[in-house]
Amino acid sequence: MLERALIERMPHRLELAVSATTRERRPGETHGVHYWFVSDREFDRMVADDELLEWVSYVSGHRYGTPRWEIDRIRAAGKAPLLDLETQGALRVRDEVPGATTIFIDVPSFAELERRLEERATESAGEIHERLELARRQRDQAGEFDHVVVNDDLERAADELAGLVNDALAAAGTISRP
Repeated sequence: MLERALIERMPHRLELAVSATTRERRPGETHGVHYWFVSDREFDRMVADDELLEWVSYVSGHRYGTPRWEIDRIRAAGKAPLLDLETQGALRVRDEVPGATTIFIDVPSFAELERRLEERATESAGEIHERLELARRQRDQAGEFDHVVVNDDLERAADELAGLVNDALAAAGTISRP
């Protein structure tokens, strides 16, 4: 929801990069819109051919990665790519892409994160537990990011993010400051 709110504020400057994943498609998801749904074999090929800017194995063994051609497509359209990554992937991008800006999105509390995951109803209780444990470990890495934004209020957090993104794009010479 936060990424959607950010893109709504900056539709001519940002576009969300569609990730590739090995997990099964959920009801309502569209291939190439929500994710590029690929087999384990295809994902292995993409890794071997260096087609992914970053990739990780995530909850329950599913893998996710950012295809380099997604970044190229977005840049060709004159926009900056927005990547929604977990910490390991974000830090890989930071190390590989000069000028990349990393922003750690934090939750106000783990109780709130658990509530949000349960409300979303896309994961089992075991997967929610795994996600909470992962979030605890990831929070320890927040200091490695350029910025930290607490997602306590959607509008406030989206406004803060938009300011940070505008500053980063202006510093990179991609846009002039609005």
